[in-house]
Amino acid sequence: MKNYTVEQLANFIDHTSLKPNATHADMEKLCNEAKKYNFKMVAVNSVQSKICRNFLEGTDVHVGAAISFPLGQTTIESKVFETEDAIKNGANEIDYVINITELKEKNYSYIKDEMERMVKVCRKNNVLIKVIFEICFLSKEEIVKLSEIAKEVKPDFIKTSTGFGTSGATFEAVKLMKSTVGDLVKVKAAGGIRNVEDFLKMIESGAERIGASAGIAIIESIKETLIKENKAFITIGK
Repeated sequence: MKNYTVEQLANFIDHTSLKPNATHADMEKLCNEAKKYNFKMVAVNSVQSKICRNFLEGTDVHVGAAISFPLGQTTIESKVFETEDAIKNGANEIDYVINITELKEKNYSYIKDEMERMVKVCRKNNVLIKVIFEICFLSKEEIVKLSEIAKEVKPDFIKTSTGFGTSGATFEAVKLMKSTVGDLVKVKAAGGIRNVEDFLKMIESGAERIGASAGIAIIESIKETLIKENKAFITIGK
């Protein structure tokens, strides 16, 4: 069991807005909310990196750029270029989608090369990197194989989903990913996490970062519970 304050739980959250019709005002609102709630990061399309970096100047909130999003169906060279461009424009975290086609074809050397090159460019720029699996399209065996490759390459995080697939994170997948990589790589759960129960259970399952657009509602609900129960923290685990 482990105790978490509201502030610590809020710092698990990547506050997400990946809509194609998001305006500058939407980005400003997202960043202001992230600052107010002490969220770890704003997760945005890479083109929004510069404006979000400006809105978050002088804060500890990171700018996370989604690369080859949401399909992952671009070349390694394209992903590397988009990553370098996002970093140049202020991103200090990168979430990229793997080439699912090549995984399905069991072209594991391609997947490893892609991951290694993406990790290399992020390490060079002192930027965190997360590898998005999109588990709704993968078998258990494919999730394990990808996790094993990640265990060898060592990105900062492996991540369940984009939130644009047919379904999002599951507790079973988070546990499977975490049990495979152990302490060498962290796990991010994303996609469909909209309430406190799921949020806390994802953390209990092994997630150390949560991608969500419902972060404010989740944190406000936790605050209400703590006030009602006159507690200073939430206990996770058995």
